[in-house]
Amino acid sequence: MTRLPVLLPLAPLLLAASPAPDRSAERELMVLTVANMAETAGLAEARRLDRDVLRALLEIPRHHFVPEGSSRFAYENRPLEIGHGQTISQPYIVALMTHLLEPRPGDSVLEVGTGSGYQAAILSRLARRVHSVEIVEPLAAEAAGRLRRLGFANVEVRLGDGYAGWPERAPFDRILVTAGVDHVPGPLLDQLKPGGRMVIPLGRRPDRLELTVIDKTKQGRIRSRSLLPVRFVPLTRSP
Repeated sequence: MTRLPVLLPLAPLLLAASPAPDRSAERELMVLTVANMAETAGLAEARRLDRDVLRALLEIPRHHFVPEGSSRFAYENRPLEIGHGQTISQPYIVALMTHLLEPRPGDSVLEVGTGSGYQAAILSRLARRVHSVEIVEPLAAEAAGRLRRLGFANVEVRLGDGYAGWPERAPFDRILVTAGVDHVPGPLLDQLKPGGRMVIPLGRRPDRLELTVIDKTKQGRIRSRSLLPVRFVPLTRSP
């Protein structure tokens, strides 16, 4: 939610601060770049990204989710550091993972790794409720405040170890993991509803991760498929 500029008294006149640019033209170019990348990336099931996913990217101001010093790069298709050894993923990867997750309007979604809150904001436009877990305390606090200020009322952020999920809010229709792991965490599989889906960067080494889609059938059987190589920071665990 955009706040109105505050009027500051500068005797003898009242001058309003210039409104911050909304940067909508930059977002339009970013979305066009992301859609073009998807069409040429060679991944058959994601050549045409879901229109609602692209609409969310178009509407949500990514520059509010990056450090001030990186704001000028906010709409370039590249990851950016957000401090504490963490990054915000490039827009194409955010769009791709959201597209593959296939969130629906009535879904309850768990996100492991809140970061700056951008991915949670995207998911909030596509699902009923988003529960996001972040282990780095300053990031969790900043993301929660940021999402609240911007009006994302259906996102809840928790400080904790994402490996354990969020048992009190389980089960989940969809689970999105935004950090690399060498195996699928058992608690996350347990908290995924039958008929649900998880998208997770999975691999034995940090430099050999595969973006993996895991489906749990109605009967509770697990099916997974690896789609493409990706790079993510490793999932941080509690000591």
